[in-house]
Amino acid sequence: MSTLRYPLLIPILIAAGTGAPAIAQITAHPWQPLGVATLSSSATVEVDRDLLTITLSTSKDGADAALVQSQLKQALDAALAEARKAARPGQVEIRTGQFTLAPRYTARGVTSGWQGTTELVLEGRDMPAIAQLTGRITTLTVARVGYGLSREVREAAEAEVTAQAIVRFRAQAASYAKQFGYAGYEIREVNVATQQPQPFGPRPMLMQARAADSAAAEPLPIEAGKGSVTANVNGSVQMK
Repeated sequence: MSTLRYPLLIPILIAAGTGAPAIAQITAHPWQPLGVATLSSSATVEVDRDLLTITLSTSKDGADAALVQSQLKQALDAALAEARKAARPGQVEIRTGQFTLAPRYTARGVTSGWQGTTELVLEGRDMPAIAQLTGRITTLTVARVGYGLSREVREAAEAEVTAQAIVRFRAQAASYAKQFGYAGYEIREVNVATQQPQPFGPRPMLMQARAADSAAAEPLPIEAGKGSVTANVNGSVQMK
């Protein structure tokens, strides 16, 4: 996409003695001089998503707030104990998510009990290990699964796609300058922005709770797929 700006011809009424007004034309430059083109270009690369994020959660409710909180804490403590065995920096990382406890009301607005939720987040680049760990945690169930890009992969993809978009922008500027009879061009201003893929895929349905005495914990099926990184370059050039 490109826009070439030309001077504007604005009619001005000029009093001509006592007769009817005469029409004159004057050349008005807006905010840019003659020979300025506004251009934009973009480039996209596809990369393998290498970061897996799984959020595990459980909900409890009951008449006593302290009891509900205790049940949530027990479920989270058991999950943390199992997760810490597999934790490795960058590969399998763990962190707690939200921990909420709120009253439950009847239609008349009267407190009828308490309900709460707790979460544990597993994240890292070792997807098979995280999937297996998910199968071993029995006190929480899968709430969300997401895929993204690690910092290293994201930065490499951004550098590649930005370079491509800039080359296209410069080629576009040179081509337009030549077609309009100019010898070259000079960049006036330029903006560069990148867009990353959404970190999360479709939200799955909550999995049924697994029995604590299950003979064999099955790993969660995973398929990361690909994500795209896009760079956009837009700005203006002075053809000369």
